[in-house]
Amino acid sequence: MAKLIIMPKQGQSVESCIITEWHKKKGDKVSVGDVLFAYETDKASFEEESTEEGVLLEVFYEEGDEVVVLEIVCIIGEEGEDVSSLVASQQSIVSSEHPAVESEKSDLQNTESSNPQESVSSNPQILKSSEISGVSPRARSMAEKEVLSLEGVPGTGPKGRVIARDVEAVLESRPKLTGLAKEIAKEEGLTAPAVGSGPAGMVRGGDMKTVNSLYGDDFEVKPLSNMRKLIAKAMYASLQNSAQLTHHLGADARNILAIRQKVKKAMDEGSTNNITLNDMVCMAVVKALKKFPQANSHFLGDSMKQFSKVHLGLAVDTERGLMVPAIKNADDLSIQGLSNQMKEIAGQCRSGSIDPDFLAAEAATFTVSNLGNYGVEMFTPVINLPQSAILGVNTIVPRPKDLGNGAYGFVPYMGLSLTYDHRALDGGEATRFLKQIAIEIETLEITI
Repeated sequence: MAKLIIMPKQGQSVESCIITEWHKKKGDKVSVGDVLFAYETDKASFEEESTEEGVLLEVFYEEGDEVVVLEIVCIIGEEGEDVSSLVASQQSIVSSEHPAVESEKSDLQNTESSNPQESVSSNPQILKSSEISGVSPRARSMAEKEVLSLEGVPGTGPKGRVIARDVEAVLESRPKLTGLAKEIAKEEGLTAPAVGSGPAGMVRGGDMKTVNSLYGDDFEVKPLSNMRKLIAKAMYASLQNSAQLTHHLGADARNILAIRQKVKKAMDEGSTNNITLNDMVCMAVVKALKKFPQANSHFLGDSMKQFSKVHLGLAVDTERGLMVPAIKNADDLSIQGLSNQMKEIAGQCRSGSIDPDFLAAEAATFTVSNLGNYGVEMFTPVINLPQSAILGVNTIVPRPKDLGNGAYGFVPYMGLSLTYDHRALDGGEATRFLKQIAIEIETLEITI
């Protein structure tokens, strides 16, 4: 009996996944434990193993497609088994979710009924551009997917409307494009050559070149990874959908540097685990958030969600990209407990074993991004919406300070950069909160 394979739901916050690779193709035999396909969320990668034995009878999505969780991805059954009813049922679901498909069918039926003697392959009447009523949603979707300009495409739908079969006709007359060639055409607005260098004239990425007399062709165009695309989309949405402003301030770092030296000495004696400067800064942030709960919030457009507990987001750099896991109830932890949690969750991010729910932007109430280890003296972090603010931690640099009685000396200062959503926080309020973080750093006390 045929078995429907659905897109798994990886955590409560994951709504869709992207298929990155098919390990089996339609018609292949499948055994229990075989990997059917690989997929990823915006932060983690997974593989779907078969729990059934049989033949892969039908595949509904291709590599690179974004699939809603719990949606049917493929069908496994016995060789020769009739699954046409299941396929039709799945297509019906897709049609109900995307009315454009039904609209397309209606266009075709209207055209065929009005021209009963004219077949799809016959020459349609080409109308003037002023007479063309538009493009059907399905045709537009097909054109966008294949990076095809609809300008000049003759429409055979009602009143000259461009429909799916018109796009298909144009695609049949032009060479096929590789995935990389499509990406380049889309990003740089290039037109594919009449014949490519690939098999059967297929256009490859190398065939899509811009002419530049100065640089020639000394460059390589690489498509973005799915994760990079999702991160880019989130960052762009953050800047477009909020009023972000950044304040910069320095904190006297003599106190935490002295604590760090005590920690190193205690570690040599075996009496404590490692506590880093970043651990101390995060503890100071937690303390400041308890005093400024309005910064420990989510901005929801017409309301604010203020949290009584601090769920601290920590930016972690991994090989796959930046991940921001949340440490739940950070205000209940000691400095040692916070340090241990941060190390554990960062390790899970780097190994790819992190629970996707901890990576959702809604999981954290405030985020810390530390670039101090890279020597960055000042930067503007981007808010992880719907959070109201994010703290950027910079490197420590010597700065002159009044030591009293007319004496000045150079003191190590840690740069702090607070980006906040001006819709959620006023400038004065944000400044006082940032100053409180500096005070907490300068007065932090821990027991070693």
